[in-house]
Amino acid sequence: MSWLQSRILARSYARIVNLNRLSFVQASSVLPRCSLSTAEGTSAPTSAQVVIIGGGSIGCSMLYHLAKMGMRNVVLLEKDALTAGTTWHTAGLVWHLRPSDTDIVMLTYGWDLMKSLEAETGVSTGYIQNGGLFIANNEKRLLEYKQMQTLGKWFGIESSILSPAETKQLYPLMNVSDMAGALYSPTDGTIDPAGYCSALSRASAKMGGKTVLGCRVTGIETGRRRIRRPTNTKSAHQQRRIVTSCIVNASGVWAPSIGKLAGVSVPQVAMRHAYIVTERIEGIQNMPNTRDHDASVYLRLQGDALSVGGYEPNPIFIDEMPSDFAFSLYELDWDVFAFEIGGAVNRVPAIGQVGVKSTVCGPESFTPDGRPLLGEDPDLRGFYHASAYNSGGMMYSGGTARELARWIITGRPELDMFAFDVKRFRPGLAANSQWLRERSHETYAKHYSVHYHHDEPLAGRSLTRRSPLHSRLAAAGCVYQERHGFERPGWFHDRPAETADYRYYGYYGHTPHSDYEYERCLTMDYTFSAPEQEAALRRECRTCRSAGAVFDMSYFGKLMLTGPGSAEAVDYLFSADIRKPVGSTVYTCLLNERGGVEADLTVSVLEPGAQYYLAIGGAAALYVKHYLLKVMQDRGWLADNRCQLEDRSDDMTLISVQGPVSRQLLAGLVDGGEGFLSDSAFPFGQCRKAKVAGRPALMLRVSFVGELGWELHLANADAPAVYDAVMAAGKPLGVVNAGYRALDSLSCEKGYRHGHVDLRSDDTPLEAGLAFTCKLKLPDRPFIGREALERQRADGLRKRLICLTLDDAEPGKRLHGNELVLRDGQPVGFVRRAEQVYCLAGGDGDGVTMAYAYASRPDGEVVKPAWLKAGAYQVECMGERRPAKLHLRSPFDPENLRLQGRY
Repeated sequence: MSWLQSRILARSYARIVNLNRLSFVQASSVLPRCSLSTAEGTSAPTSAQVVIIGGGSIGCSMLYHLAKMGMRNVVLLEKDALTAGTTWHTAGLVWHLRPSDTDIVMLTYGWDLMKSLEAETGVSTGYIQNGGLFIANNEKRLLEYKQMQTLGKWFGIESSILSPAETKQLYPLMNVSDMAGALYSPTDGTIDPAGYCSALSRASAKMGGKTVLGCRVTGIETGRRRIRRPTNTKSAHQQRRIVTSCIVNASGVWAPSIGKLAGVSVPQVAMRHAYIVTERIEGIQNMPNTRDHDASVYLRLQGDALSVGGYEPNPIFIDEMPSDFAFSLYELDWDVFAFEIGGAVNRVPAIGQVGVKSTVCGPESFTPDGRPLLGEDPDLRGFYHASAYNSGGMMYSGGTARELARWIITGRPELDMFAFDVKRFRPGLAANSQWLRERSHETYAKHYSVHYHHDEPLAGRSLTRRSPLHSRLAAAGCVYQERHGFERPGWFHDRPAETADYRYYGYYGHTPHSDYEYERCLTMDYTFSAPEQEAALRRECRTCRSAGAVFDMSYFGKLMLTGPGSAEAVDYLFSADIRKPVGSTVYTCLLNERGGVEADLTVSVLEPGAQYYLAIGGAAALYVKHYLLKVMQDRGWLADNRCQLEDRSDDMTLISVQGPVSRQLLAGLVDGGEGFLSDSAFPFGQCRKAKVAGRPALMLRVSFVGELGWELHLANADAPAVYDAVMAAGKPLGVVNAGYRALDSLSCEKGYRHGHVDLRSDDTPLEAGLAFTCKLKLPDRPFIGREALERQRADGLRKRLICLTLDDAEPGKRLHGNELVLRDGQPVGFVRRAEQVYCLAGGDGDGVTMAYAYASRPDGEVVKPAWLKAGAYQVECMGERRPAKLHLRSPFDPENLRLQGRY
């Protein structure tokens, strides 16, 4: 079937209208009525359960999955024809291996869907399984590929590491003289975008899904409530209105324009993205698609020719996307594209011996972190994002659409989609065009770079939020990390290493920084072995354990829940028992209805039944805020101010003082001295209002590192003076500044969980060893997820979190996560989190590698402690299996003596 025939079929199938409307009850409670206005749509309905805007691969896949899951009154609106915009000119590459289990699951499902659609619909999707090659030009790149291959083994992804000679045998036209090796994935391939969308459209129509072409959305009306809700969608054709409770913005490069109609920000930018198609190359038939990441180029098989594309360091931005740019293309800028040509000719010299048959330069959407935008908007309920796929829309469309359909129907996805959720971006930055442009450029330019675990962006650093202590810590040598638009301490150098304005790596007329110490510090982590600054990290960790350390944890989210209904709310929202006396601080989980952990946090009782203070890890803060507001709104707690949730994250500083000398240090700064801080007056898990260095603060006796210590929560204006007093008092005691790199190591060593790493929305507290955070022994105390946990407890656990230590840590290959875990030679899971820890017994020198993984039985049966303990364990790290020792819990201070100040 020709490309033109596919387009005609896509249009004809899209015009099939199923008028059968079935009732459908949404599990996420009553959503708003929203009205859209549309233009030129001759068959647009007057109402729909879901309106999808955009007829590309994402929109078509959304329509298919919603219909497949039982929704019948769903409509897709496309202002032109299916595949218009970006989808029609995509290269259509499909890969399986990624450094993320969530990605692999979605990609595998998407590929299976592409292959099965022809049997379901009779329309060919044009899939070709010719395999994929990842070329490594150096040993570091090859290690990265070995790490991806290792994770793929857990999911049954067939792949192999090839030598240069083996690569030559597979791909005779390839130059292998400068290669270190390659990763070969035989199940990779390509898909025809027109055929794929046609098949999805036909299948959707059979299930009742409706597609309206030539229908432009011109307006979105929303309710004026505490959390806004959409009410109408307008179309310009006779100003027709479609009343709906749910909108999916799958409009690709036009997503920001649709967002503006609803009053929401869409944090993406558009750039020109190009490839060329060569003339016929003799002998290229049936060769695998190739990515040469170090040359920033891909080679896609196209019959007897190749498509050549990649990611140049100076892409052309599209400042304004014309509304009628449907099947148009830009003129290729050869000066820009020349960056890819050299690498392509080097890898396959035959490319330089043939001409160029055609060029394709079209618009594509990119985000500040290279991830798509998915999920419900934090400010507008019922408005779902599904855009900005960073040129990976075809291969991600099936998997992400399935998860978003589940999100809409049941209230949340099944997979942990936190890395894709639009709520990872704070609203202030999401609307900042300079930050979006800088970060999206750097992400694009480094798209094919080796991904190191501790790399940091250079872009946008002059626009991020900063703690009141920022300048003091910078002067002390702090090397900052950027997380969700906040500068948090990473580790401490022996000299200042401040961030600077972004210079676009010397492109667009910018002059790169000279002698940029911060950038040099980042290169210390460009390794899969021990980083150059390990001595500094080890010093921070060991000093915290032996004397004390001060952490600026202002990155944390800080919420205040108040009102006469707050006691009822916290009882239902949180898994732990919050019915505690004033001054109690409770570690708890926030669950979903399936019992998965959306977040872990502390709740402090400031006034029983009236005021609760929530401290949440910074990454999850906006997500948790939205989740709480959504549940409280659905249950009526926001009505008549029965509950109020105030975000104080930007108004407060959090200084954490931890270690054996913390009581002695703080005794001289608080009223009441050591008596006020004694175990009897101020036990662990308590909070007190106090004055520290004469400034009011809320003190929490908690620890994320497993030591005696306190957190000081105070107003920003008071933070510098209190910090200065703490450091002055701590200096003679040997106290040092420490950053999040040390915090991560120390918390791992103690066995504390890390949100969205080893504690995710697809993990339950029972599986994670956090049953103590659940009030399951208290009858008649409902909380979110309780029923699911009770069922799981009765049925038994199919996975359990285990701790592993590797005493023979190989300096050249450190664990970073995603390594395969084997019990008696059989795979039972993969590493979720790994750190080098420095204070375990026997952990002298470079310390010990500690890892956490969820272990499952190969036969699918219940995982019991006896079965876990009966096996011998290995961890496969970058192709090599190393023995590991099992611990059902961390071996560091298992009796919690240090938390009690008993050293």
